[in-house]
Amino acid sequence: MKEYAIVISGEADTALEQMIGDGLDAYNQQALGYTDRRPLSVVVRDPDTGDAIGGITGRTSLGLAFLDLFYLPDSQRGAGLGTKILQAFEDEARRRGCSSAVLYTISFQAPGFYEKNGWVRFGEISSEREGVSRVFMTKKLDLPQRA
Repeated sequence: MKEYAIVISGEADTALEQMIGDGLDAYNQQALGYTDRRPLSVVVRDPDTGDAIGGITGRTSLGLAFLDLFYLPDSQRGAGLGTKILQAFEDEARRRGCSSAVLYTISFQAPGFYEKNGWVRFGEISSEREGVSRVFMTKKLDLPQRA
């Protein structure tokens, strides 16, 4: 039997991510007869420069939306832009047929923001740092009624 090398890296590797994603898609296709994993991002661009200043990255798969990263600079917070971005993410997830969404945030980041937008905590894991934890949240996405 071959002895495979196991290599640990701290570097992003898009080719590796693609290979793993393709492998999972093939497995899902074989098991379910289809696969629908797709990236989902919402980008906020500066109106003067067109530069990206923040947004959301995530994905959808098998009826579930995963919100992975969400960032806005401090100067753009508190005026409703974050809620608009989150709503756009949720709306696109619904359009893709997702009935639920999940995310995690850190206790000092934005759990209150998500709760104000209808997200519910379903778990929390403390870290080694005093008072810091990962907060896991979900939201039911009511799908539009079909005519």
